[in-house]
Amino acid sequence: MKSKRNKRSTVERRKKILNMLEQNGQVFVHELSEEFGVSEVTIRNDLELFESKKLLIRSRGGAMLFENAVGTDFQLSDKDKMNYTEKMRIGKKAAALVNDGETIVLDSGTTTMEIAKNLNPNSSINVITNAFNIADQLIKSPNINIIVPGGTLRKNSHSLVGPLAEKSIRNFYVDKLFLGVDGFDTSEGAFTPNIEEAHLNQIMIEIAKEVILVADSSKFKRRSLAFICPPNKINVVITDENISMEDKEKLADQNIQVIIA
Repeated sequence: MKSKRNKRSTVERRKKILNMLEQNGQVFVHELSEEFGVSEVTIRNDLELFESKKLLIRSRGGAMLFENAVGTDFQLSDKDKMNYTEKMRIGKKAAALVNDGETIVLDSGTTTMEIAKNLNPNSSINVITNAFNIADQLIKSPNINIIVPGGTLRKNSHSLVGPLAEKSIRNFYVDKLFLGVDGFDTSEGAFTPNIEEAHLNQIMIEIAKEVILVADSSKFKRRSLAFICPPNKINVVITDENISMEDKEKLADQNIQVIIA
């Protein structure tokens, strides 16, 4: 009788977790543990089962609804809350790669915003960015020259895209591109939910001497609507310590440098 009750409570808990995912798009292990009065290990087992059925994608400390994780164009304010600690570390590590006198491109996104926050404000560099919030972050840095291409504003990402942005960005040659993505498959390449953003990213890659992809480990083994580029267009990947050994080996086999933040 006890076994049947336990089984029933497990089924009911998992149904409620799925309902919460549907409503919020995201859940957190510690909150679910408190909500249902079970251990965090039990909750992680529940999430692991859902992930195997492709109902969600697990991230550090929780999980996101599968549809949201790979297809939805999140508001920037929502994206900023996801894996924030990892993004901060990645931003610091990436900013340290920028040398005085260089011209760089900072793609739009929450991880590239962390790079902007960590650039030396006194360094003499040119920063090309299609992101209003990144330009605003750098505006008080006395020696950083900011170049913003024209284009149509995407309000979700605070970024400029479209033919005007593409035509403008073709006029430059840059030392380094820091590319943020929504999904990265080490076999297939980089992805984003927006087609116009992907096309602009492709042009950024064309004009860059070095392409540096910045992505926390939750972005790996994920794809989205629009394809940006295959792995062989990327020179360096900066990510966090939770990247799988399999992905590290795949990148090494393709002569892509991996930097752990």
